[in-house]
Amino acid sequence: MADKFRNIYRTESTRLQNWDYGSNAAYFVTICTAGRDYYFGSIENNGKNMVHHVSEIGNIAQKYWLEIPNHFPYVELENFIIMPNHVHGIIVINKLNNWQNRKNPNIRRSAINRASTDNAPKMETRGGITGEKNPMLNENLSRIIRWYKGRVTFESRKILAGFAWQSRFYDHIIRNGKSFQNIQKYIQENPQKWETDKLNLV
Repeated sequence: MADKFRNIYRTESTRLQNWDYGSNAAYFVTICTAGRDYYFGSIENNGKNMVHHVSEIGNIAQKYWLEIPNHFPYVELENFIIMPNHVHGIIVINKLNNWQNRKNPNIRRSAINRASTDNAPKMETRGGITGEKNPMLNENLSRIIRWYKGRVTFESRKILAGFAWQSRFYDHIIRNGKSFQNIQKYIQENPQKWETDKLNLV
């Protein structure tokens, strides 16, 4: 399962050119620490299975991940995991007139089914001098991750001044229900496969 996803992440510089990352869809996101340093804890083999130890900073990373929907009410969180030097998670963007309908399970399926680049929404030109590049006007995946990384950085540096993230993050648009289930399984099993994970630098 680990091999299946090793080469499908897209960096910010190589994202789909015609895709609006503020549109309704399910996104598989990976965010790494700077230098792939182990700020979030450790995973050890006790001879029977892999034991996941989450550090104080790892708890901060988990806390603010769970708070994402409080700041972005059009977001629904699915599976996620805080690994020693990275975070995996599924973010579902559901922009509806009635935010209370977010809990409807049919909405998630609808969001996944919309993930087709053939009908990518066009963004309006706005935002003064910066136009659509103004990050404060775009309710999109990048803004969500920017907020998350900023909050974790601010709180983590109270504990360790040198804490930092890798500048980019990786994303994959989840195309269908089967892919959604495969990625859910990958996230759940990630700690048990840590010894062969490409992000394990030990």
